[in-house]
Amino acid sequence: MVYLTRKEHFNAAHKLYNPAWDRQKNEEVFGKCANENWHGHNFELYVTVKGNPDPETGFIFDVKKLSKIIQEHIIEKLDHKNLNLDVDFMQGKMCSTENLAIGIWNELLPHLPPGVTLHSIKLYETPRIYVEYYGD
Repeated sequence: MVYLTRKEHFNAAHKLYNPAWDRQKNEEVFGKCANENWHGHNFELYVTVKGNPDPETGFIFDVKKLSKIIQEHIIEKLDHKNLNLDVDFMQGKMCSTENLAIGIWNELLPHLPPGVTLHSIKLYETPRIYVEYYGD
């Protein structure tokens, strides 16, 4: 089994805020991330697929095609957007990096061709904070 990773980048704003709580509790739990005027991140996205190399090409999947899928179905939806307000697959969810990684997984999965398996999503919110998601 071979693992292939494509790295992409996007900038986005969000706010961590539970509407069932008052402002004070949101600030206690989420700190500056509950800023009512939002805050932004320079996200680094690593999408890893796995499979066996094709005997004719040596590829498990053409990395240019993988990049195009990520650009079309993820980056165009997220880059320079407000994750809480502008992103359809984040509606009604807490806009944590954890939930964003799950949402990205769910958005990509239907667009990969047969024989290419999505292995993981690694999403860096900052250079020191990231999440990894491997599916259910």
